[in-house]
Amino acid sequence: MIVQPDHEEVLKRIERELIDGYDEELELEVEDRTAEDVLAGGKRELDPHAKLERLAYFRELFRLQGELVKVQDWVVATKRKIVVIFEGRDAAGKGGIIKRITQRLNPRVARVVALPAPSDRERTQWYFQRYVANLPAAGEMVLFDRSWYNRAGVEHVMGFCTPDEYEEFFRSVPEFERMLVRSGVQLVKYWFSITDEEQELRFLARIHDPLKQWKLSPMDLESRRRWEDYTRAKEVMLERTHIAEAPWWVVNAVDKKRARLNCIRHLLSLMPYTEVAHAEVHLPARMRKEDYSRRPTPAQMMVPEHY
Repeated sequence: MIVQPDHEEVLKRIERELIDGYDEELELEVEDRTAEDVLAGGKRELDPHAKLERLAYFRELFRLQGELVKVQDWVVATKRKIVVIFEGRDAAGKGGIIKRITQRLNPRVARVVALPAPSDRERTQWYFQRYVANLPAAGEMVLFDRSWYNRAGVEHVMGFCTPDEYEEFFRSVPEFERMLVRSGVQLVKYWFSITDEEQELRFLARIHDPLKQWKLSPMDLESRRRWEDYTRAKEVMLERTHIAEAPWWVVNAVDKKRARLNCIRHLLSLMPYTEVAHAEVHLPARMRKEDYSRRPTPAQMMVPEHY
């Protein structure tokens, strides 16, 4: 005989499920620990003002994420093609904002593209070729965690491209992006801006945090040494690729939480979305057959319950 839970118990279970979903954001808070937090074992007590600020941040983030879900529905319904590029120095917070944008979205609609260094074969192709392969179809959003602007930044500063290839990039990229826009792609480009001091602090936090040390590569450390070279490269890039069809938008990213909220709000302002009407969903009753019985799972297949 099957015992059905009472109505109150069902409501409590649904509430726990909803809370668990929002706890994902709290888990991501580990990403924001400072060096002091790590050295204190992550147990520093927040002062009352900081607690209120944190609560206000979560409330606004969840509200904005609700709007992003509406954008997702609108993109699918109207068959839009959206490309959002995130650029910035190492440790500028690009990964964090991308996580918050996609956290509540369908990964089949909102895809993240973070390409590795090109292979030997890809180096012989048209420079934009491997990026073109990842552009959206109708009803999709693609978020590039770094993009074809690698050539204007790391490749140029680290000597991975020739001066001629560097100049050809600047001749080609405005034409390439205008072509994308003419084909129906909405292209949004963000540069996450942090100070010299803030990058140093974030690198130190990564060095002292075993959960984040994997983020530090020899290339990251070299980029720290070449801060001024990267600054000059960024300034040239913004000047030569800021076009009316696809302008650059600079996000003040020294404060990660404010940067996320400001960026998401701005992104929403660029989307002429409307709420898509959905038919009311009703959960159908489960079919039950008298001759069906659920087989027990063999004990040796069960994951040990240590928690």
